[in-house]
Amino acid sequence: MLIMNTLGFLAGLFYVSFSGNAIEKADFILNKYTTISPSGAFCWFQDPRAVYVEGQYRRTYVGWISSQGKLEVGYYDHDTGEVKTKTIKEFWDIDDHNVPSFLVLPDLRLMIFYARHNKENLYARQTLKPEDITEWGDEIIVAKMEKVTYSHPVFLSDENRFYVFWRGKTWKPTFATSEDSLHWSEPKVLFQDKGKESESIRPYLKVVSDGKKVIHFTFTDGHPRNEPFNSVYYARYESGKFYRADGTSIGAMDSLPILHSDCDKVYDAKLTGARAWVWDIALDKKGNPVIAYTQLPEENKHFYHYALWDGKQWIDHEITFAGPWFPETPKGKKETEPHYSAGICINHANIEEVYLSRWVNTTFEIERWTTHDKGKSWKHIPITQNSTVINVRPIVPWGYNKKEGHILWMRGHYTHYTQFQTAIFCWIEK
Repeated sequence: MLIMNTLGFLAGLFYVSFSGNAIEKADFILNKYTTISPSGAFCWFQDPRAVYVEGQYRRTYVGWISSQGKLEVGYYDHDTGEVKTKTIKEFWDIDDHNVPSFLVLPDLRLMIFYARHNKENLYARQTLKPEDITEWGDEIIVAKMEKVTYSHPVFLSDENRFYVFWRGKTWKPTFATSEDSLHWSEPKVLFQDKGKESESIRPYLKVVSDGKKVIHFTFTDGHPRNEPFNSVYYARYESGKFYRADGTSIGAMDSLPILHSDCDKVYDAKLTGARAWVWDIALDKKGNPVIAYTQLPEENKHFYHYALWDGKQWIDHEITFAGPWFPETPKGKKETEPHYSAGICINHANIEEVYLSRWVNTTFEIERWTTHDKGKSWKHIPITQNSTVINVRPIVPWGYNKKEGHILWMRGHYTHYTQFQTAIFCWIEK
């Protein structure tokens, strides 16, 4: 399906609208934005949810679940402005947890991984041609397993090996490997502390890699709803072994799972009493990890934090107050997801820059925050303003390294991860 955009002009700023879009007017944006999908949402525990690929074309690819339950992927062409959408599944449940993650293969074909929330099997498909989402190969089953959710694919060129991480049937971080991206190993549990085998204990994981030989992980004890002291941890993998940030060896592939207690505790919730949740992990130019996460001292008080390894120690600073949870709780109802912050992401090409959504005046707005002293102080500019609906879960496409800002996000109304009327928007700084 080809979506044709209609150009308009408002207060000296270009905007693009889509006929039938749930978004009624462009009252909020700096410079130019494009509607990627008039109906769509994504969770934040699949990575990457969007990728930028520059080969024959310059395109950003992203996936979503529509409010009708369609699993879809689409692209924005940076040269022509074209937006194209491909439906992968006509119905994949109405649940924003079910969105795909992307892996750009060495020949620039795309591979997506997807599953239904806490249901059977992890699936994958590959495009037949580079940079072309119109034709896809057969669906494969990566893992035959119950209760699969989320996915994080990685390719390590030095090993010539594919990895994919997900939440498995025991609710623990799980993974499999492949030599050819089509045939996968038996799944293994990656992180699990002794005495915490219960399915009610569910660590949340974020993953990033240098694409060559190292994979970095940040994760929690569990869900902040269940854990009175939900801390943030870090570990990295390289050449068959696992390490803390300072290089201390903590385990190997033949001695899994890795214990939380052996990993770096980036944030210790017992020291503050505030539960945490991880949002993003990126790498600086030296390959050191940088983590964006939330501290949640109260259900209606969320704070964004920025933690980095400077080569010697972890440095952790608050960025700003985020506001309360962002789902629009029906009147008279108790919020079921009070730890859902509006969202923060790191620009992986410039770790001194984050995009976040916070409560401003009467709704959630997107802003760009920058630091030049390792997170001690910040400056910010608005990306959306004077909005009549929420703007949440900003993401910078992985692989995008231009100086001009570029994000995607959700805008509209959101009650629950199974009930939303949001559009997927794209902004490129001009």
